[in-house]
Amino acid sequence: MGVVVPLSGQEAGQASIEPLLELTSKDMARVNEVILSHASSYVDMIPQLANHLINSGGKRLRPMVTVAASRMCAPCEGNDHVLLAAAVEFMHTATLLHDDVVDESDLRRGKPAARMIWGNQASVLVGDYLLGQAFKMMVNTKSLECLRILSDAASVIAEGEVMQLAAQKDITTTEDAYMKIIDAKTAALFSAAAEVGAAIAERPNEEQAALESFGRNLGVAFQLVDDGLDYSGKQALLGKETGDDFREGKITLPVILSYRRGSDQDREFWKLKLQEGHQEEGDLEHAISLMESHGAIEDTVARARHYGAIARDALAIFPGSDLKSAMISAVDFSIQRAH
Repeated sequence: MGVVVPLSGQEAGQASIEPLLELTSKDMARVNEVILSHASSYVDMIPQLANHLINSGGKRLRPMVTVAASRMCAPCEGNDHVLLAAAVEFMHTATLLHDDVVDESDLRRGKPAARMIWGNQASVLVGDYLLGQAFKMMVNTKSLECLRILSDAASVIAEGEVMQLAAQKDITTTEDAYMKIIDAKTAALFSAAAEVGAAIAERPNEEQAALESFGRNLGVAFQLVDDGLDYSGKQALLGKETGDDFREGKITLPVILSYRRGSDQDREFWKLKLQEGHQEEGDLEHAISLMESHGAIEDTVARARHYGAIARDALAIFPGSDLKSAMISAVDFSIQRAH
């Protein structure tokens, strides 16, 4: 479910992720050094496969959130926030490797998925290796609270993977059930990435809870926009082809809304194409037309705006600063990708 954040094509007056990139650039350079050093191994296949995905163009929004949150809470003189940001990225990369195997995906960010080059078994095992490295970095911070937050997130993400597997190609999946899946699969890591920023700075529980809320709601909004973008012509900007989710039979919110709002004939189409997998040329175009007629994509983005507003409001307890403004702008930018 992860995407590449596009940085080009921003129009005047639109929200931008550039301020967050600039304010975190020095720390993110250190994060990248840590990532490369911890992806090394005497087993040649491990760095080859890990670097294939690590260097494939993702903008590392989750670790940027960790860096920004920690700096907003405290000066961050040491290296702990860098280790935590790298651990967050390794957790994310591991889930991508596992996701591609479970989803049988051929592409990741417009390039062959690691499993297509090295196979499913190697992808799963290297994902496990990266998770192990992530926990080593957490331990090195000597913060039991940060270890608790990120280990809880790892468990929740795994639960989300299983929930998604159980719901795979189940066209009767409800919106509530789907929201639980993305809260676990996507939002949990965004939430933990932000919360550890306050935890490593030993800030009050109120600030830790605020950043947890910020990250969780940013993650939900981010995923909902991704769901809508999969059925839009803007997918080329994200390193994906339009309709990847459709071809893989993924039940996402635009599909759920279209199925619920459609006629009996419409519902039969969704069952045949996604649940049973009988897809033919022109089916994607018909799916998009059904979504447009029922306002499914528009309403998916509207829901994303709702969660984005919650994320922005969660930061209200923090005093004004460039970092706070940049984090708010990142929320707006994540939603504006849909336009």
